[in-house]
Amino acid sequence: MGLSSALYTAISGLQTNSQAMTVTGNNIANSNTVGFKTSSTIFSDLLSANIASSAGNSQVGRGSQVQTVQTNFSQGGYESTDNATDLAIEGSGFFIVSDPLGTTDYYTRNGNFSFDDSGYLVTADGFRVQGSVYTGSGVLASGSLNDIRVDLTSQLNAKQTENVSLHTNLDSDAGVLAGFDITAPEDTSNYTATTTVYDSLGTSHLLTCYFAKTGDQAWDWYLTVDGGELNGGTAGVTQQIGTGSLTFDENGNLLTGETAAIGSITWANGSAAQSIDYTFDTTQFNSDSTVFSQDQDGYASGKVTDVAIAADGTVNAVYSNGETIPVAVISLATFINADGLHAVGGSLYSATSASGIATIGYPGVSQGTLITQALELSNVDLATEFVDLITIQNGYTANSRVITTTDEMLQELLNLKR
Repeated sequence: MGLSSALYTAISGLQTNSQAMTVTGNNIANSNTVGFKTSSTIFSDLLSANIASSAGNSQVGRGSQVQTVQTNFSQGGYESTDNATDLAIEGSGFFIVSDPLGTTDYYTRNGNFSFDDSGYLVTADGFRVQGSVYTGSGVLASGSLNDIRVDLTSQLNAKQTENVSLHTNLDSDAGVLAGFDITAPEDTSNYTATTTVYDSLGTSHLLTCYFAKTGDQAWDWYLTVDGGELNGGTAGVTQQIGTGSLTFDENGNLLTGETAAIGSITWANGSAAQSIDYTFDTTQFNSDSTVFSQDQDGYASGKVTDVAIAADGTVNAVYSNGETIPVAVISLATFINADGLHAVGGSLYSATSASGIATIGYPGVSQGTLITQALELSNVDLATEFVDLITIQNGYTANSRVITTTDEMLQELLNLKR
């Protein structure tokens, strides 16, 4: 061992500190990159040289090396956005994206997504977000990953109303009426509820249900429609299309008449004949008659006006008729050893033997939960990085001083022959 060895030892220190500066500089450069995870440089010493002496063998170090560059996958902060397709993950999961020109899957924490002109949910670089898609029958095909796509030009066909549910209270203190007269329904009933239903063409029709009290705990109902809406009917003339009775116990709970089937209705517009099942979720308490809620399962045709992503990862197409139809569910991946992932640029990672095979699932406790209309910020701590800069600079300067000092010692050695 001689002075020349000291030179090479110092050079190794310069090299390792240079690499550390590159890593720290990369961290600082990506302090505003969405979903970026900071890295740290881990040094180790080089194999020591053995020196024999009277006291036995001794060891002299031969410098340092970069043992590994470790990625810190700790949670970053969040930035709220106005973009419905921006997503952040709280937890250890990764979004799965696929190269549209190949079959390779990549993983990312950058949830800055948008829809391209073909309706695919993509990253800024055009990689397609993966998930499970719903079939035409509304069943989630959960067995495989597929590109998430919403047909932004699609039209939702009209759906004929098949079921109507009324959640009401009928005032127990209402007076008993002599009888219902279809020609004067308002004057011969105690309460009225109206419901909009849809035929097979998506045309809306207004059905009016009149409630008439017939006894202390008995009511009759009459379902009517304007005659001009019916095939062969007369406009402006109220026509009855269904009737039934409701009875209540002494506590105001419904005893009989909860359901009723309204027979074949033929509309004047040429739509298919329609049958509707009515459900009366009704009570009779001593309070004003009122409709608490009503529901029906039909709708008009509509076109896509928006896309909404729920916290459970469901991608929904929102139509102009007010309907929301699920299209897909975003999948997330987790790894046994996320530190083993290989960074490929563009905020993407690929799986390696060190990371293990991806475990794929839906947003939740195990995979990580989604935060909608938000982006995960870089987890770079600038204060820490600046301290690292000082440390690395001092280390680099100290190693350069070893070189200059060794050089001076070599010069002194050369001067001995003079």
